[in-house]
Formats: sequence, C-alpha cells, structure tokens
Amino acid sequence: MVTTTSLASIGTEFFLAAEMTQTEIFEYVFEDTLLASSFVTNIALAGLTILFIVYMARGMTDPRAKFIAIATMLISVVSISSYSGLTSGLTLSFIEMPAGHMMEGEEVLTMWGRYLTWTFSTPFILIVLGMIAKSNWTKIMTTVSMTIAMCVTGLAAALTTSSLMMRWWWFAISSIFFLVIVYVILVDWAQEAQAAGTADLFNTLKILTVVGWFGYPILWALGVEGVALLDVGITSWGYSILDIITKYIVTVLIIMYVVKEPDTITGGSDWGLS
Repeated sequence: MVTTTSLASIGTEFFLAAEMTQTEIFEYVFEDTLLASSFVTNIALAGLTILFIVYMARGMTDPRAKFIAIATMLISVVSISSYSGLTSGLTLSFIEMPAGHMMEGEEVLTMWGRYLTWTFSTPFILIVLGMIAKSNWTKIMTTVSMTIAMCVTGLAAALTTSSLMMRWWWFAISSIFFLVIVYVILVDWAQEAQAAGTADLFNTLKILTVVGWFGYPILWALGVEGVALLDVGITSWGYSILDIITKYIVTVLIIMYVVKEPDTITGGSDWGLS
C-alpha cells in the first residue's frame, strides 16, 4: 500500500531528479554564446576597472577623496564577484512560470544573482553620488535603504511562481522605491551639488545613472520574467550594457575627477575623525 510518507518521498525524489544541477546550468550558460558573453565581458570590465582605480588613486592623500575612491572601487568588487557567480551557475535557477504568463508552465532561466549585484553595488553608487553632492548622511542612508528595498522586492518579483498578479505586484512595489531614489538624485542632490560646486560632474553622473537605471525595469517587463518579448540572452546583454554604463563608465568619470583632489571633494586631514 502506498502511504502518505512514501508519496512524499517519491515527490521529493522526482523534484530532485527534475532539478538541474549546478554543472548542468554551467554547461547551459556556455552553450548560449550570447548569455555567456554577457557575463564574461562584465567580469573582464570589472577587473580592469578595479586595476584602473588602484593605479589612479595610488597618490591620493585626502581622506574624504580616498573614501570616495574606495566606495567607487567596491562597486566593481561586488560586480566581479556576482558575475562570477552567474557564470559558474551558482546564482542561476530554472523556475516554472505561473498561470497567465506568456510562457505558462515552462521552465525559465532566472538570473537571480543579478539582484545580489544590484543589492550590494547600488548602495555604493548612491553613497558616492551623495558625497559628491555633499548631501547629509541621513539622506544618503535613506536612499541606500530604498535601493536595498527596491532590489529585494525586485528579486521577489522574479522568484514568485504562485501568481502572475503577485509577480507584477512586487514589481510595482519595487518601482515605487525606485522612483523615490530618482527624485532624490534629480531634485535634492542636484540642488545640493549646485550649492557645493560639484554640479559639473554631478549632472553628468545623474544623467548616466538615472537614464541607465530606468532601463532595468523596462528590460524586466519586456524580458522572460515579464511579458517575454525578449529571450534570456538578449535580456542578459541588456542588463550587462546597463551595468557597463551605470557602473564602469560612471566609475571612470568619478575617479578621473576625484584623483585631482579638488577643493569641492576634499575634506582635510581631520575628515572622518569625529
């Protein structure tokens, strides 16, 4: 006689058999040239960016300028670690799309490791932008909290399989957090940068950052996690291009400005001691 316990055991064995191993996911990634190249390119660029920052910042003396340079470097440190996880298959999974989705019932590759990248890298981007605008730490940490909430709810949207409506509900919540951040960058920090004398750099950074960041929810909505108009490889490369713009290009611009240690950036030898 088949008992409830034995049925549960059979169900578990079936699930484990059906689940792809990390090795199989790794092989799947490299069978798709478009997908694999979107990961590997970012690993290379993140590594080069770290070396660029180390080289450029080697002669810096001001503690505030050094802090900005280190925070900027950590953006790429997080990226190279996270993209390595994606490339290895460690932070990739296949999940079944819920009823009502364009790919209902199909197993779709979810790059949930990207949300780890954004959760840990975007706070450093906002810390740097806030410091360049000479904003106060209350406002900087508020935006950091908002971006972590944005990424975590975005991850929830990507991993929810119980209901299509709940996927879009999480997406809507994430978008609200995102719009709060955009407001702070475009309005509050832009005004503060003008007063601080860093508007020339900040205005360039805010355009690259905000325009680039708007691309992420658009790609999510159009990709396999949303309405499935774009396949996984194209979606991944879209995210990678946005990362290149909002992380590495922005990083280079910041470092080239900060290493000159202008008065608008430096804090003096006593900065950070109190």
